[in-house]
Amino acid sequence: MKKIVMTLAFALSIMYAEAQTETKTSDNYNKWSIELAGGFNKAQRPFASGNYYSSRISPFTTDLGVRYMLNNKFGLKADFGYNSLTEQKNSSLPFDSKYYRVDLQGVANLGRIMNFETWTNTFGLLAHAGFGVGQLENKDYNVKDKVGNLIAGLTGQIRLTNRVALTGDVTTMLNAFQDHTFDGTAMNANRGFSGLLFNGTIGLNVYLGKNAKHADWTVTSNDNGDITALEKKVADLESQVKKIPAQKEVIVEKQVGTPQLTNDELIKRMINDKYYSVYFDFNKTTPIENSTAAIDVVLTYLRKNPSASLDLIGNADQVGKSDYNQKLSNTRANNVKTILEKAGIASSRLNVIANGADTSIQKDSDEARRLARRVIFIVK
Repeated sequence: MKKIVMTLAFALSIMYAEAQTETKTSDNYNKWSIELAGGFNKAQRPFASGNYYSSRISPFTTDLGVRYMLNNKFGLKADFGYNSLTEQKNSSLPFDSKYYRVDLQGVANLGRIMNFETWTNTFGLLAHAGFGVGQLENKDYNVKDKVGNLIAGLTGQIRLTNRVALTGDVTTMLNAFQDHTFDGTAMNANRGFSGLLFNGTIGLNVYLGKNAKHADWTVTSNDNGDITALEKKVADLESQVKKIPAQKEVIVEKQVGTPQLTNDELIKRMINDKYYSVYFDFNKTTPIENSTAAIDVVLTYLRKNPSASLDLIGNADQVGKSDYNQKLSNTRANNVKTILEKAGIASSRLNVIANGADTSIQKDSDEARRLARRVIFIVK
């Protein structure tokens, strides 16, 4: 009886630890980053009529920002920008203006919001928008024009390492209260949101912090609905723990020969009921660290019961093509089989079954997909 209760308690602790690990690590990522970028700009309006135009692509645009992510989907950033505005050669009178700005923006990690992790771990996409102040300067005409601005843009990302990502950004700015044209030679008659400026830059995100990953590339789940599957298993185990002592007492008091589950029979039932399963990260074939305890339980059972054989049933989530998921599930099951073989279990006792995508678990939730990526066992 003591061994059975200890076994059940051990199973409970494994599942609780697995669930708690997901919760504790949900905030285990870096939140700060520095953004450096440079490129070109296009000032669209206003210009003095008839004689002044900006270059189609004006160089010498720079941007420096500091970003803080509140979670893996939303954050804030403050940034400073500089634009050099010059004339379009052979089509405009010459001018040389400078535009400086400081902005506060909200950031949305579209890569996580749109579940990019289901098809890539390399590419990301950020959206940003906010407001700020700026100053248009032209020394030739003694212009120092203070303006307000609205800013919005999209930033594509390519993760180079966990510390650095290459970025490409397209940004639009609308200036309000702009008293002068961008060329600096005339007054602007419309002080509303009349200034229009486009930026295109290439740069780097440098991630700061002690954790392995930044929020940009961290996948977490706030959907607690699918955790009910784990909670139900815990409740079933607790129910078995409560029933076992009572059954034992009845046997002792009445001295009846009613057959009861032995320790090995109970472990076999728990294995076949999927209480011990081996889980995998997305698109991976190596078991996650928390699954080693489940493998140990199955290995111990097979050693104590040399006549028993085992089906290893590999599964994948529903993301991706059917043929690929079939191969992935087969590789996962074979890798677990190899672990058991290296531990001394004969290959003849182990039968691999590739189940492909587990369609019994919904695919719209991170947590559900995590539960689907597994190898389950059937003891025979």
